[in-house]
Amino acid sequence: MEIGSGMTATKHEFRAEYVNPFIRSVSNLFQTLFKCSVERREVALKRRLPPNFDIVALTGLSGGVRGLVAMAFPARTALAIVSRAYNERIIIVDDRVLDTVAECVNIVAGGALSELAHAAGTPIVLSLPVVIRGSDFSLEYPALRNWVEVPFISELGPFSIRITIAANRSESDGNASIDSA
Repeated sequence: MEIGSGMTATKHEFRAEYVNPFIRSVSNLFQTLFKCSVERREVALKRRLPPNFDIVALTGLSGGVRGLVAMAFPARTALAIVSRAYNERIIIVDDRVLDTVAECVNIVAGGALSELAHAAGTPIVLSLPVVIRGSDFSLEYPALRNWVEVPFISELGPFSIRITIAANRSESDGNASIDSA
């Protein structure tokens, strides 16, 4: 499920070694907590992310790298995920759903953290997650950084992870491949 193609860290591209840890972490989260597999779809670079999902959980990265990680879910997928996690039928998006979605982005980012810190050669810190509910917003990141959108499908429904990330120090260009789940 890895991404390959030797993309570099410029203002309009990304380094696969920054994205692959998140893909692996998403796969691990769904296999471990929700007992289902995920399938990665086509990865895209986007300057702005349209609000095409109902619930978006965000967490920030600082230290060796800086950026944001977002997980975006249709309400139906979020309800299915929380129903699976709690082993009961959840039909209304409430605080428990929003908290669980926030914890998902926290787990995914935390799972990717050790690989990213190793690649950056310095510690990385996560911010507290934030959840946006609704569709009247736009996600942008300063300094003309693009978002990498990695869509997934699972038996619980579609969702995506969205990443904008850059090193906080100078780094050499390199080629890598991006994971496939």
